[in-house]
Amino acid sequence: MAWNRWYSLMSYLRSSLWVVPVIALMAQLVLKRLSEHLGGWMVRQGYYDLKTGFYGLSALEAHATLDRVFTLSLSCLVFTFGSLLVAIQVAGGQYTPRIIATTLLRDNVIRNIVGLFVFTGLWSNRTMLQLGYEADVPQFQIFIAILLGLAALIAFIILIDYSAKLLRPVRLVGRVGEHGIKVIREIYPNPTQNVTVTALPTHKHWSLPSWGSRVTAATPATAVKRGTPDRVISHQGRSAIVLAVNLKRLVSEAQRIDTIIEFVPQVGDFVSVEEPLFYMYGGNTGAIADRELRALVAFGSERTIEQDPIFSFRIEVDIALKALSPAINDPTTAVLAIDQLHRLLRQVGGRSLHGQEIRDSEGQPRVVFRTPNWDDYVHITFREIRYCGANSFQIVRRLRAMIENLLEFLPEHRHPALHEELKLLDRAITREHVFPEDLALARIPDSQGIGGSSGATVDN
Repeated sequence: MAWNRWYSLMSYLRSSLWVVPVIALMAQLVLKRLSEHLGGWMVRQGYYDLKTGFYGLSALEAHATLDRVFTLSLSCLVFTFGSLLVAIQVAGGQYTPRIIATTLLRDNVIRNIVGLFVFTGLWSNRTMLQLGYEADVPQFQIFIAILLGLAALIAFIILIDYSAKLLRPVRLVGRVGEHGIKVIREIYPNPTQNVTVTALPTHKHWSLPSWGSRVTAATPATAVKRGTPDRVISHQGRSAIVLAVNLKRLVSEAQRIDTIIEFVPQVGDFVSVEEPLFYMYGGNTGAIADRELRALVAFGSERTIEQDPIFSFRIEVDIALKALSPAINDPTTAVLAIDQLHRLLRQVGGRSLHGQEIRDSEGQPRVVFRTPNWDDYVHITFREIRYCGANSFQIVRRLRAMIENLLEFLPEHRHPALHEELKLLDRAITREHVFPEDLALARIPDSQGIGGSSGATVDN
């Protein structure tokens, strides 16, 4: 199977709720047979008697017990799926639809508990069938069924508590923030240096992850002088969003044919059919087939966080914007999202984002891979939230506290974009608040929005 198909399949399975229940079904088929053989062996060895061992249930009592365990597991399963559908609707409507596939459907606790319900129901049903064609009551199987029923009941209670906590705004935004920090550390492994960066004519700068390749800085001028590519490979199939790129393989192929491969879009971009996907410079550009390079790019219908560091910012901003909408009007939830944006921006600001190429083991540039630059991250963090929340004391005070904290802890070359956002924030406050008392209150930095102290730090 080609790498892009394998990656898309794994991404689909990670966000599918049915995977664990199907695994539970197959595990039940195997373990049930093993337990039947084990129970027969224990009887032959004299460890227990079929009539008095374990609970010593009669056929009628065993059937009633198994029926209750089956009904319990089925009821829990139905209630769980019904509640999950409601939770998805509420989360998608109140927060953002983008957290459904990235958070709710990927939660292993929910998936494993649903798998336990399926396993318990199938086990008890299979044991009831044994009562119909076996003369003896399978006491050992009934004992396990009772244990599974108790486990299912306890798991159901845990699931109710867990789901209630999972749907809290602070839990959802925190999960997205954790995922975002993990991706940022993978995509931008090198710390930033306090140097002056010359901007490229384009808004996209270059940065590379450290997936088995040597990463060294390249000047922006090096990229600009590449000129006309010797070969252009366009996207085929159907229009879709770039999910991930197999950079390690891409470097290996570029080294093999002694060329430089530029990946034209960036992860998260929507690419139409016939749009350029790769530019190739120098070397034996015809020594690799188009389909082999296209197989190194995974496409999908929806963005994922795995190789898309700015997508976590997008989700947090969307949650804040939904909370600031007139229909919901919940600036406190927006402040929770800003807290996570603060963490994410501090992580990005401390890492090298500009002018890098992936080089092979001999130090030769092989792949150009674009990721967002510092201005992109600053703009997505502040602009929309400031525009929608400038009339809220909580929002403007929290944004000011964030900017002042970032100015204190980030290197100096990150400051110009932050100073610009601070000026825009002051102008927005002046426009929205007419009374001098309100204007003075809105200009106080506050890490809690209203009620906290100014200048609070953020843990990484």
